[in-house]
Amino acid sequence: MEKKQLFKSIRAFIGAKDFDESRSFYKDLEFTEVVISKNMSFFKVDEKLGFYLQKAFVKDWVDNSMLFLEVEDLETYLVKMKAKNLPKKYSKVRLSEIVVNDWGKEFFLHDPSGILWHFGNFNQ
Repeated sequence: MEKKQLFKSIRAFIGAKDFDESRSFYKDLEFTEVVISKNMSFFKVDEKLGFYLQKAFVKDWVDNSMLFLEVEDLETYLVKMKAKNLPKKYSKVRLSEIVVNDWGKEFFLHDPSGILWHFGNFNQ
């Protein structure tokens, strides 16, 4: 007898120092915004991958928030991110080069509030 899968998705909640600026940033990253309320939006890349952005800023929380998004072709995705010139458009955004680790490769992107994104892929 096959076991029924219990889980369908996992979604993090992150904060924003400037909610409207962060909303614009995530739209520039090509996430689709679903407005939940005036203080919260859900940003998704598909039906199972996404996160909630809140109009809430607690410095210690935001400064210690990190998300990892696994991508198929890391090198191509980094070229796409660089072409968007996000650090020029958003003064606090920082984008790194690819780092090679024992487990795989990744690059880093800080959002306008300081949330640290890891974009990477794992060794097969």
